[in-house]
Amino acid sequence: MIVWREGRVTSERREWDGAVEYEAVVEGRTIRALAYPSLVGRPVEGQRVLLNVTALERGLGTGGYALVAALLDTLPPDPEPGPGHLVKARYTPLQAMVLGVDEQESPFHSVLADADDLQGLPVIVADLHSSLPAILAGLRQAAPQARVAYVMTDGGALPAWFSRTIAGLRQAGWLDTCITVGQAFGGDLEAVSVHSGLLAARHVAQVDVAVVSQGPGNLGTGTRWGFSGVQAGEVLNAASVLNGRGIATLRISGADARERHRGVSHHSLTAYGRVALAAADVVVPDFSSLLEDASELAFAGGNPESAAVGDNAPIPLPDLAELVDRQVAPLFAPAGRHREVRIPVDGLLDALRESPVGLSTMGRNLAADPAAFLAAAAAGRHAAALLPHPPT
Repeated sequence: MIVWREGRVTSERREWDGAVEYEAVVEGRTIRALAYPSLVGRPVEGQRVLLNVTALERGLGTGGYALVAALLDTLPPDPEPGPGHLVKARYTPLQAMVLGVDEQESPFHSVLADADDLQGLPVIVADLHSSLPAILAGLRQAAPQARVAYVMTDGGALPAWFSRTIAGLRQAGWLDTCITVGQAFGGDLEAVSVHSGLLAARHVAQVDVAVVSQGPGNLGTGTRWGFSGVQAGEVLNAASVLNGRGIATLRISGADARERHRGVSHHSLTAYGRVALAAADVVVPDFSSLLEDASELAFAGGNPESAAVGDNAPIPLPDLAELVDRQVAPLFAPAGRHREVRIPVDGLLDALRESPVGLSTMGRNLAADPAAFLAAAAAGRHAAALLPHPPT
């Protein structure tokens, strides 16, 4: 059930693509409230708003906001009439009608009507939204002019507008287009499915690389199958069916306190080992180059003071490398179906430090858990090597 509250907007804090953050007073306390103007209109100071505070009241990690559901004093104007009959967030009180890139009213319908081939497009798949900037850092270091589409699935947040990461990467020129698929919405292009979203990336946006992950708000239950990132394996299947080059990003941590996420997360092992039925490139970061540099070693997992509060001490890099090798072995021959691709990570820390948006995964930054970001950056580096003529 939804927990509803009436609030009053007191000030506007900041704005990014598609979203505005406010301060609002609810029952005498000041809270942060988030509005998506394209859905509910734009509140002004002093206006009463209807707020969904369900996640806020439960203290969920991505629920630090009250969400504006409606303006109580003045209805927003009707949108301008236009094409599009694709409904997302279907049959919820905030269902939205958008123009799908693949629907009949789209100017690209004829392009996608019989499209069936990604023509070898590298498709980098990741479990977590936080991998996106790290993947792009590794890709851009080798191929800075490569055009990139981010295909956001509906495993996490549904509005792409929620992500400040997407907005920051777009503003910095690191990301060319965002495509929202399934029930996700708010991208530059809207698509019905992962398959049509990938085809739109190739044939409409005409990018060199596609990166696919869920939006912010990964869901996990501590069970073998109850996590939203299971769809990473399904995306690899889609890429294979459409003749793309599937590239699997490993979710790796040297600092996570939870045993199931230490080294390679069970999310990656399940999604790639059990769900992905088509062979893909599984990128295994080769940490040996960092072992040769004592200063980099101290930064990358050898410094216990870099651990986040509540975490275990980071696993020393040599031990982490050995653990990762043991964990991923079943993914490759003779037991598994995937292609092992070992990518050196030398120089990637510098690339990661140049990210135009903050790097954070499960509350840990680059200093606290460098292996997490190095693994994602290695996937980007591998994709760059697959491009016909990587720009320099």
